[in-house]
Amino acid sequence: MDNILNEPAPVYQKSHYTVAEYLEMEKASDEKHEFFNGEVFAMAGAGRRHNVISSKLMGELYIRLKDSDCLPFGSDLRLHIPENTLFTYPDISIICGDITPSNEDEDTAILPVVLIEILSPSTKNYDRGGKFKLYRDIPSLKEYLLVDSESVNIEAFRLNASEHWELEEYKTLNSSLNIKALDISIGLTEIYNGTGLSA
Repeated sequence: MDNILNEPAPVYQKSHYTVAEYLEMEKASDEKHEFFNGEVFAMAGAGRRHNVISSKLMGELYIRLKDSDCLPFGSDLRLHIPENTLFTYPDISIICGDITPSNEDEDTAILPVVLIEILSPSTKNYDRGGKFKLYRDIPSLKEYLLVDSESVNIEAFRLNASEHWELEEYKTLNSSLNIKALDISIGLTEIYNGTGLSA
């Protein structure tokens, strides 16, 4: 994986899989796996706070986007990045307009506008580093949001007019997360409600 997908670890002994083999395995599996350059990786499970934040965010996004052509999807939606071969399951994907399926699999989407990962201790380094590097190959992606599940902290990476990624951080419960690509905002109190976390 050359330091791109260094966590989670590979789970199968076979050294190389085709995309078709991976997709066939996923259909029969109770667990989710990522695929990158022929290798298959088990995805880590989610803790309580992770699940609370995911539920709150999905609810708030649905309310704010219900009259738009953008729709949020949870972690059951598999995403494919043809530009670098990655198949993965983001915590939340937001797709605007018609859902474009992957040429490899009609149940796998491509071209999200916003991706959200909820950070867990076991995956935060990967989500910030290697995964973000791979996500940046998505031509439609405008924002990448990292929501911490251990503290009140959201990192919003946005593609600016010069095609460079800029970071804005939100660290207090009285602030609001601005998702500029969708022209919406969500209070951090709504996102972290029920987690027991405070600023």
